[in-house]
Amino acid sequence: MQPIPTPLAFTKMHGLGNDFMVLDATRAPIHLDSEQIRRLADRHFGVGFDQLLVVESATNPEVDFNYRIFNADGGEVEQCGNGARCFARFVHEKGLTQKNPVRVSTKAGIIQLNLQGDFVQVDMGVPKTSPKEIPFSAATDEIFHFLKVGDQTLTISVVNMGNPHAVLQVSNVETAPVAQIGPMIESHPSFPARVNVGFMEVVSRNHIKLRVFERGAGETLACGTGACAAAVAGIRAGLLDSPVKVELAGGELQIQWAGIATSVIMEGPATKVYEGFWG
Repeated sequence: MQPIPTPLAFTKMHGLGNDFMVLDATRAPIHLDSEQIRRLADRHFGVGFDQLLVVESATNPEVDFNYRIFNADGGEVEQCGNGARCFARFVHEKGLTQKNPVRVSTKAGIIQLNLQGDFVQVDMGVPKTSPKEIPFSAATDEIFHFLKVGDQTLTISVVNMGNPHAVLQVSNVETAPVAQIGPMIESHPSFPARVNVGFMEVVSRNHIKLRVFERGAGETLACGTGACAAAVAGIRAGLLDSPVKVELAGGELQIQWAGIATSVIMEGPATKVYEGFWG
């Protein structure tokens, strides 16, 4: 077992309760393996977080920074919307840039972050809905798909917001079987890269309630890409109109989407909790 490098300076942040350990690797590279990340993520013996965010210097002249995301299980993932908002506030508060907006490179592509007072607006890019782009094993490219889970068949929509999402409509998010069904869909063989699972309750044409079982993290208090995916799924299905207020356990996000071939715009808060050192 490799020791965690010390002293390791970090900032604890959250976006609507979706919490992060943020590391500045712009001055010197930081290398952590999956076991070290799992130890840091442990809420009893470590710092505790849903995701680890690493800020790196840009390697592409078209962007200002590189942005890497690791789930609490140590696996690297493509995108995190709540983390993106925290990323923007972090680089400004640390004096790493004065630019606004900030362009950032992720494994999923380039996103743009715009600080607006206490809120951060994120251009999350154009959503992908073709099964092969999720990836999802399906014979046809439809708005709805049927997924056999245990002894039941569920109706889902699939959206890639830089990371894969399955969205299913429920009558009441409070009683939705998130803990039971979430893990079964997350690791379903039809999703070869696993999937984030959103349970969406439609309140009105501009308002939904949402719970998300995140790939590699379990249910979180909020999921930015999940909120975007749910809004896109609802608009495509004719259930919602933009803008959509997404009500999560940790608070609210505003999502705008004008339709096919346009970017999803997410707006919400980003909060610093404390700064510290490991070791």
